[in-house]
Formats: sequence, C-alpha cells, structure tokens
Amino acid sequence: MIMALLMDISSLVSIANMAILIALLLVYARIYIKTRATFTVGLAVFACMLMLHNGIAVYGYFAMAPLYSDELLPYFAAIHIAELIGLIALLKVTVWPAGLKTPKEEAAS
Repeated sequence: MIMALLMDISSLVSIANMAILIALLLVYARIYIKTRATFTVGLAVFACMLMLHNGIAVYGYFAMAPLYSDELLPYFAAIHIAELIGLIALLKVTVWPAGLKTPKEEAAS
C-alpha cells in the first residue's frame, strides 16, 4: 500500500516537474528570440534533458512497476521532490528575478 503511494507520488511529482520545465522552455524560447543569447540555448538544452529524464521516469513507473524494488521507492520520491524544489526556485528567479520588493525598495534601487 505505502509503496504504491510512493510510486504515485513520484509519478505526480515528475509530471509537475515536466510542467515547470515546459514553462521554463517557453520563457527561454522568448528570451532567445529577443536576444539570440547562446546561454539561453544551453538552458533550453538542459531543460530538455531534464524533461527526457522525467518522461522516462514516469514511463518506467507505469510500465515497469513490478520490477522496482520497494526499498528504492522512498529514494526515488525524494529525488523527484528535490528536483521539484530546484525547478520551482529556477522558475521563480527566471520569471520574477526582482523577488519581493516593496515600491519603496524599487525606487531606491
């Protein structure tokens, strides 16, 4: 029971990771179109590789579930959750780099 729940959590977190990666790819594409910066191409390639990783993970969870050792599932879930936290942070600094500044702070800078 708990192992099936961990596999479901890992799958859902991987799907959430893919959604964030799609958002990042869209932002990177818009930046590249405006600036033609090669750094943005590197970020897009990195995001594509993470997308491939998560896609394979989700496929593996559904197609090969009986082959996974129950002892590994907590680690898989932790890895995907850590990746999700990192992607949320990356999306935040990419889309909203100024952070939470008050109007007074913005006027001072």
